[in-house]
Amino acid sequence: MNIKRDESYEERLKDEMDGVRKWVSYRGQTLSRTVRGMMYYRDALELQCFLDMADDKVIFAGNRPMNPVQQYQDEKAYDTKAQAITDMKYTYVVSCQVYGMQKKSSEARDKSCYQNILNLMRMYPQLRVAYIDEREETVNGKSEKLYYSVLVKGGDKLDEEIYRIKLPGKPNDIGEGKPENQNHAIIFYSREALQTIDMNQDNYLEEAFKIRNVLGEFLEYRHRQHLPTIVGLREHIFTGSVSSLAWFMSNQETSFVTIGQRILANPLKVRFHYGHPDVFDRIFHLTRGGVSKASKTINLSEDIFSGFNSTLRGGNVVHKEYMQVGKGRDVGMNQISLFEAKVANGNAEQTFSRDVYRLGRRFDFFRMLSFYFTTVGFYFSSMVTVLTVYVFLYGRLYLVMSGLEKSILENPTIVQNIKPLESALASQSVFQLGLLLVLPMLGTKAHYYGRTILHGGAKYRATGRGFVVFHAKFAENYRMYSRSHFVKGLELMMLLVVYKVYGQTYRSSNVYLFVTFSMWFLVASWLFAPFIFNPSAFEWEKTVNDWTDWKTWMGNRGGIGIAEDRSWESWWENEQGHLKYTSFRGRVLEIILALRFLIYQYGIVYHLDISHHSRSILVYALSWLVMLTVLLVLKMVSMGRRKFGTDFQLMFRILKGLLFLGFVSVMTVLFVVCGLTITDVFASILGFMPTGWSIILIGQTLRPIMKLGVWDSIKELGRAYEYIMGIIILMPVAVLSWFPFVSEFQTRLLFNQAFSRGLQISRILAGRKDSNAIGS
Repeated sequence: MNIKRDESYEERLKDEMDGVRKWVSYRGQTLSRTVRGMMYYRDALELQCFLDMADDKVIFAGNRPMNPVQQYQDEKAYDTKAQAITDMKYTYVVSCQVYGMQKKSSEARDKSCYQNILNLMRMYPQLRVAYIDEREETVNGKSEKLYYSVLVKGGDKLDEEIYRIKLPGKPNDIGEGKPENQNHAIIFYSREALQTIDMNQDNYLEEAFKIRNVLGEFLEYRHRQHLPTIVGLREHIFTGSVSSLAWFMSNQETSFVTIGQRILANPLKVRFHYGHPDVFDRIFHLTRGGVSKASKTINLSEDIFSGFNSTLRGGNVVHKEYMQVGKGRDVGMNQISLFEAKVANGNAEQTFSRDVYRLGRRFDFFRMLSFYFTTVGFYFSSMVTVLTVYVFLYGRLYLVMSGLEKSILENPTIVQNIKPLESALASQSVFQLGLLLVLPMLGTKAHYYGRTILHGGAKYRATGRGFVVFHAKFAENYRMYSRSHFVKGLELMMLLVVYKVYGQTYRSSNVYLFVTFSMWFLVASWLFAPFIFNPSAFEWEKTVNDWTDWKTWMGNRGGIGIAEDRSWESWWENEQGHLKYTSFRGRVLEIILALRFLIYQYGIVYHLDISHHSRSILVYALSWLVMLTVLLVLKMVSMGRRKFGTDFQLMFRILKGLLFLGFVSVMTVLFVVCGLTITDVFASILGFMPTGWSIILIGQTLRPIMKLGVWDSIKELGRAYEYIMGIIILMPVAVLSWFPFVSEFQTRLLFNQAFSRGLQISRILAGRKDSNAIGS
């Protein structure tokens, strides 16, 4: 049956779809929501201006009988004046560098973005958009690329250009993208106060009425204080109900922005600019370097440097809580990790900056301590906390391998007082557990802060602001958490296992439990938190797909132009980017840190049954001979795969068969003649696996002086270790995926009731659809 659709139906359908798009946009972290919220300022100012100018007769005209024509004329006259004055008082400029590129692009997505921004300008005539325009022009007979900063407004159908200013070069080549985005647009703003707003923010009409009170703060003298140059406002997080992680980030933001910053401002006087929605004295800052420092790398956290700059130049930063602005935060584990990595990198660069040095030198002692512990000191303390765990466990490893712990615990005095010791350790472990409950993100902070301090090379990391209700693949999680969580977690787990195995003959199990319980909790949180907070991570179908995708990613070859999410080799190369430009001191320290993995081999080989309790240096030398033999065999297999794997498969199989027969023969001789035991085999794995990882780390550090063949061997060894780590981490996830209740529990844990109900319904509908298809 054909349905005749007239033009009015198409128009109504288009209007309904536009309404749906707006409804969705106003419930996400979108530019549309931000623009709507910021334009509430204009509505509030216009109404306040009308009320200030109009007399009671006009204001209360709706409640009194009067001439309708005269009433209309009076209201229109006052409305016109109010709008004119508001236009003089308020300007909203959206800085969008890529708007010009989207305007010229032929791709559907870019065209859609351009059209959406244009629709916003047409919806709000007072909205302005600043962007970078790139043009090819002829200068002195030569074609050159010229860059302009352009301000446009909405017209009848297209945008209309207002100003165009020539730039000395491409802004992103000079500084970081986000601060340059602010710096190129600030010249188009001509008012006295400037509020910086992120694209993930919102505003409310009832809060917008308070903006006149906030602006009045810049004119209010206080006892023995300068006029404020930055007025900080609190934020209302509107994404707290999306998931449990979003709720956690909402509470964290409330703790810092509301509770913490009121103390930083008064009495500590060390509040700076931590983002948005602070209001600046524009004239003060424009004559003292602007509201953003944009030097590449060092000013990665560009916002706080404006606070540093304001304080160094005699400014006064205050914080007010009677007004709030909406803000969206990260709602997924990966988003939060990217954000924490970006902030940790930024704090590491702040540690090297002259601004922090100058502030530390000029503050008094108490203000200096407050400044330290509320900026770079927090991240330095986080790094020291993780290093303390390493020092503690490696110290325990030394005690158990050297026999010192055994002699201490078998001392008669210690044996008599073992019960009080266990009681003390029990109370200590409870206290440690309380500290380590919040540590899934500690690995991210310590890793990126420490790596940037050691090698530099911080970079901006885009987090994204979507509602994360989708499943992140295992390969994506592996790329994100491999070095910051998985490697460190497996190292700590190996330390705990070795400490348990070689001390269980003389140590009470209660002592081990009390000493290491919090450490095991830390290991579990680092290894499995990325999966616990990943939606549908324990569904069997998703686990199988993740395994297939991860194997494909591990096997793909890298190269120029191949993204890191397509190939393990490309990701591995990018992961070592910080070592390409590090200093000689950084390389030496990296090698020294990598040598700690040799402690396992040195301690374990002397405890093997095959060593017959010998303390000769020959035992350690023979262990290195075994290690080099294993590496040589792996090299032969790798070379055989490349040379014979495709065209001469029979030769490759013969080679593998000969190597297998040789391995069986050697192991037989070791078991029968030399006294090797099964326990020695597992102990050797614990001893030699860290040594191989140490060789990989040292090889990465010495890459500039390595020959190509040696580097290829290091790369293949690294691939083998990545395979082993991936299998170890994914195996518990696969086992838990066999039980459906685990996935149900995770869904209830992650999402609030509305999202949980929606996920269940979609799953039921999907199952019903499949069953109907089978039945038909």
